[in-house]
Amino acid sequence: MTYSRIGVVTGANKGIGYAVVRQLALQYPKSPLNNGSLLIYLTSRDKSRGEQAVSNIQSDAVLKQAKALSTHGGAADIKYHQLDISDSNSISNFASFLKKEHPDGIDFVINNAGIAMQGFDSNVVKNTLACNYYGTLEATRAWIPVLKPDGRIVNVASISGSLSKYSPEIKQRFLDAQSVSEVTKLMEEFAAAVEKGTHEQQGWPSAAYAVSKAGEIGMTRAIAKELQEKGSKLLVNSCHPGYVVTDMTRGGGTKTPDQGAQTPVHLAIADIGGATGEYWSDEKVAKW
Repeated sequence: MTYSRIGVVTGANKGIGYAVVRQLALQYPKSPLNNGSLLIYLTSRDKSRGEQAVSNIQSDAVLKQAKALSTHGGAADIKYHQLDISDSNSISNFASFLKKEHPDGIDFVINNAGIAMQGFDSNVVKNTLACNYYGTLEATRAWIPVLKPDGRIVNVASISGSLSKYSPEIKQRFLDAQSVSEVTKLMEEFAAAVEKGTHEQQGWPSAAYAVSKAGEIGMTRAIAKELQEKGSKLLVNSCHPGYVVTDMTRGGGTKTPDQGAQTPVHLAIADIGGATGEYWSDEKVAKW
């Protein structure tokens, strides 16, 4: 079957990613991008959990009542594909699959996959950056050639990536970064400083997740700028979904996953006025 619109949501077997898939199916009929059928790839590291998530969505009472899925006469289909963003082979396999399956390109990718580890040491920093920064960066680069010319990338970051916890000098370097390599250099310096035990005196917080998300916001801005300079019409934005009750926040939070899904969904299928390289919160451009 040929689909009018095709999207991908990573890290979608639970939490915000799962809610994003549901909300895309529910909100697509009213989207200005709605021009027919929608296929959403729900991806996760673990195949059985991902397939279970697809099955849960297919029997979801709210979606049934809304006639959101094609099985109920709606526009959306959900399919599963394995993807681990910390594994280069997994990224390239999925990108090749998308290129072969959808030669005309796909419409959007919501990069939601990420980890939040407990504790703080150089090992936690290394693993957190490997997934949240380097994995998201590699995945973002891999999606660019498989997107339609007017496609969109949404990187789900976090308010913990805000720049309030850094020395003025490091904060300024994040804000001034014009290229991905400048952002990557900041990530490398952080990891090296933690290894040496000098990160706090150098102006870094003791927070691996927060720094990885600041890197993700900075990298999103840099990629958007790079694409604009090449004349690309792709829209690449990052967002804070809100403080959402998920396994990652260990039960803390003020928003439900469905509420947390609103801004990522907005950036994927609403009219965002051609905005790119911005950081969003509550469906509006926010200060980083």
